[in-house]
Amino acid sequence: MTQQHEPHPAHEHTAEAWDERYRSQQQLFSGNPNGVLVTDVADLPPGQALDVGCGEGGDAIWLARRGWQVTAIDISRVALQRGAAAAHAASAESGSGGSGNVDVAEHISWVHGDPTSMAPPADTFDLVSVHYFPLKREPGDAALRGLLAAVAPGGTLLYVSHDIADVDPSFEPHLYYQPGEVAELLGDDWTIEDNALRARTTPPPEGTHHHNDVVLRARRTA
Repeated sequence: MTQQHEPHPAHEHTAEAWDERYRSQQQLFSGNPNGVLVTDVADLPPGQALDVGCGEGGDAIWLARRGWQVTAIDISRVALQRGAAAAHAASAESGSGGSGNVDVAEHISWVHGDPTSMAPPADTFDLVSVHYFPLKREPGDAALRGLLAAVAPGGTLLYVSHDIADVDPSFEPHLYYQPGEVAELLGDDWTIEDNALRARTTPPPEGTHHHNDVVLRARRTA
């Protein structure tokens, strides 16, 4: 399966719960970057990126290999430790002539924290990537608006979720922001470049039935 975060109906969104989930397997995700990230970001010039809910670092490492300076944030220390280890392994590979000779580890800052309560610095990131992150709806939309404000003028927001039709109802997807709702919150200083349902190009993760992604890609114009 790809490097994806998916809320687990049996766990609350706490550091302890996510640490427990990661410890339950030697590697929870594949380590590969998410397909939408590869498709939509490959042609963007590298800059500063924020990877929200970075997990074991598949997306962050892919970005770093392409010259991005990545701030990778996750609530799980276990996930961050695994991500940092994978980044150092990629750096060792680059020292042997792989990874385009990019020092991957030096391109990633691993941040332990809850993205729902830690507002990132405003007007800072050329890319804010939110893949399958369980961001709960809240009055005033403070956490979501903080992520939107973090995108620098000219930067890109990439907000991706599973199609609700493919999600176990026990997950209660109506509690979480969906890309279409995020698009409705964007003001006149944004250009929506894509807001659509896409068929997945890779098999769904084991034990799931995720056949489609819902993708919002928007560029901040001012």
